[in-house]
Amino acid sequence: MTMRTFLLGCLFTGALGAFIVALARNSPVTHPVATPNEWGAAASLGSLGGATQWLNAPPLNLEELRGRVILVDFWTHTCINWRRTLPYVRSWAEKYQDRGLVVIGVHSPEFDFEKDVDGVRVAAESMQIHYPVAVDSDHAIWRSFGNQFWPALYLIDAQGRVRYHVFGEGNYERSERVIQELLAEAGAGEVRRDLVQIDAVGAEAAPDWANLKSPETYLGYEWGQNLASATRALPDARQLYSTPARLPLNHWALSGEWTVARQQILMNGANGSLSYRFHARDLHLVMGPSKSGQPVRFRVLVDGAPAGAVHGADVDEEGNGTASEVRLYQLIRQTAPIADRQFEVEFLDPGIQVFAFTFG
Repeated sequence: MTMRTFLLGCLFTGALGAFIVALARNSPVTHPVATPNEWGAAASLGSLGGATQWLNAPPLNLEELRGRVILVDFWTHTCINWRRTLPYVRSWAEKYQDRGLVVIGVHSPEFDFEKDVDGVRVAAESMQIHYPVAVDSDHAIWRSFGNQFWPALYLIDAQGRVRYHVFGEGNYERSERVIQELLAEAGAGEVRRDLVQIDAVGAEAAPDWANLKSPETYLGYEWGQNLASATRALPDARQLYSTPARLPLNHWALSGEWTVARQQILMNGANGSLSYRFHARDLHLVMGPSKSGQPVRFRVLVDGAPAGAVHGADVDEEGNGTASEVRLYQLIRQTAPIADRQFEVEFLDPGIQVFAFTFG
């Protein structure tokens, strides 16, 4: 069974009651620090051997890293929930590397375009990821760990046993305390007991949970829902769409000629638009040009007017921006009070493809 949730935001599979309960409380699922139990013993069998390529380091082997504490972080570069955990992982890698912590990012793609190694490399560089990254385009490492989530963090002790995990955002203080405990167990000497201080900006800033009432919304027909345009979407067919005067909350609509494909929507020609009625501080789009090297200009409107003071990091006050690569773009960042707003993005050039809305 495949399920999706807006609190975690990214794909997970399986029936995990505790996970659902934790998400309902806006809290991550964690595994307590302990000697190996049945879950830990199985998870410790994970292997890095399925990596299709490595970035920032030669290929690593978990057996060869015995004696070191290992943090394995499963990520995919357009997942907003993972992006908001990154400042902590980055800081832990820097703070504890001299005490024996090895941080390994495992990039397991959600969308097909995220399998492109060059795209992963560009994302890692732009996000200042300097620790080793295993490119897991075939999900071999993902399967070997029995993983089901983005983001997912596993801590492995010096004896090669999984001692702790976190699925989802949050619980950063506890996670860092576990790192300190496992390093002390491994004989790392004096380990600093203070905690990293994070002042994240842009897409990495913590979400406004109290005002987050819009779900991550996929636009391709494989996972898409809540299309409010009068024209019924036919898979992989060019069609003309129009936008209703007012959208229901958490519904989206198209204007112009579009094709709804499996994972994304593609605009045919120029001067089409995409709208969404949302309730959240931040609005992001995973999008980019369908042909490399052919950027697409766009303009963002909120309730029919230029974005102005609520513009996100990837647009100016007039709402103007350019999609030059396929990635996550922050288009709206509001200040209080947060209310239902109607978002619209007009595409001024042909060739845009859009995968998902995410919120914060």
